[in-house]
Amino acid sequence: MAATEGFPNSPSVLALAGGVGGAKLALGLALALRPGDLTVCVNTGDDETFHGLHVSPDLDTMMYTLSGLSNEETGWGVAGDTFTALEMLGKFGVDTWFNLGDRDLATHIRRTQLLSDGKTLSEVTDELNRSLGVTQIVVPMSDDPVKTVLATDEGELPMQRYFVGRRAEPVVSEVRYLGAETASVSPGFQDALTRSGMLVMCPSNPYLSLGPILALPAVRQRIRAFPGKKICVSPIVGGDAVKGPAGKIMAELGKEVSCVQVAREYRDICDVFVMDTQDQALAAEIEELGITPLVTSTIMSTSEDKIALAREILTLAE
Repeated sequence: MAATEGFPNSPSVLALAGGVGGAKLALGLALALRPGDLTVCVNTGDDETFHGLHVSPDLDTMMYTLSGLSNEETGWGVAGDTFTALEMLGKFGVDTWFNLGDRDLATHIRRTQLLSDGKTLSEVTDELNRSLGVTQIVVPMSDDPVKTVLATDEGELPMQRYFVGRRAEPVVSEVRYLGAETASVSPGFQDALTRSGMLVMCPSNPYLSLGPILALPAVRQRIRAFPGKKICVSPIVGGDAVKGPAGKIMAELGKEVSCVQVAREYRDICDVFVMDTQDQALAAEIEELGITPLVTSTIMSTSEDKIALAREILTLAE
């Protein structure tokens, strides 16, 4: 997918993202900005070891999306991938509940090789993205392990076991980020917090995608002190998540399932809250939080939708 000529006079942008919704807006920003003007800090709280391989689901979704390789029907994995290796593993009696395509497995093999060679996750992420022709900067939130764990009516479940293995069916009572309190912000994230002129929180799950990033030491304080515009795009439209279990989790945690609740979550770190036209009647409640609402179409079904939303966000820097 060809990039546009770059948004005129745009600042460098730091985007916080995870999941499919985050990758969609990141792609719009990547296409609207000049190469190298976007840094995407990606959640790694989902990272797991499968079949002896280090799998970074959100980093992979971002890389495949920005490189034009993603399966647009599912939002994850590689378009046209096959599952021959997984079928063979099943014949050996291996539990194959987590789908990994053959081309996707190559990514995990290479990542694991490079990590075994002593490279950091940041270094590995940069190498993999460059190999696939990604021209923007993609960084993990941390090079240290952080694990998102959900307390549910079926016990504690790691994020992927909850989301993929149990299809987000268990009732959630708490979300925790194990290791976050001692993890360090990755060098690329640290650099982008210092040099970027705008910060965008993509329409990602507040608890499973952006929560781990914001749980890292001093990140929330750094964002509060961030001198540029801080923009949040709501993942909740019309009283439910556009995709994924964010709305379900909000309800189970006893929170209101609305874009207003998302704004409350980010009240101290958001200047402008981007909300869908379906929720226009709630704009006054956003203003009451001391946040400027921007009502527009946030549903990103096409490349044009993604670029249009990205461009509207970028105008806020002017």
